[in-house]
Formats: sequence, structure tokens, C-alpha cells
Amino acid sequence: SGTIFAYGQTGTGKTFTMEGVRAVPELRGIIPNSFAHIFGHIAKAEGDTRFLVRVSYLEIYNEEVRDLLGKDQTQRLE
Repeated sequence: SGTIFAYGQTGTGKTFTMEGVRAVPELRGIIPNSFAHIFGHIAKAEGDTRFLVRVSYLEIYNEEVRDLLGKDQTQRLE
């Protein structure tokens, strides 16, 4: 279990830090690097070990919460 939380003023690089630049491996953000690390370890697992990976990607802005992986990213979560 883990949480990555980015907090700060608008325009300070939170999205860049989290996502990075997809086309440039050296500029990948925390999220793609974390996925590579997790799935790299899963790929190396021996035997019939099974894994369950769940992911949430939420945005909190102006006291409103949005699910960025949901079908409707504009829908507020209660």
C-alpha cells in the first residue's frame, strides 16, 4: 500500500513531477517510474504468486474531488 501526494500552488510543477514527459525516459515522472518499479518486481516473481494492483488518481482542487481515471473526469465525488 502506498500514497503519492503532490501539494502546492498552481503552476509550480506538480503535474510535471507526477507525470513527467512520456517520450523522454529520463524525464518520466513519479507515477510512470513507480509503475515500472512495481511491475518489474511482479515480472520477476517466482512460482504461482498472484498479485492484485489497484490504482486511484484523484485531484483535489477548490475543495472538489475528481477521479482522473473515471469515465467522466468532470464529475465531482462526494
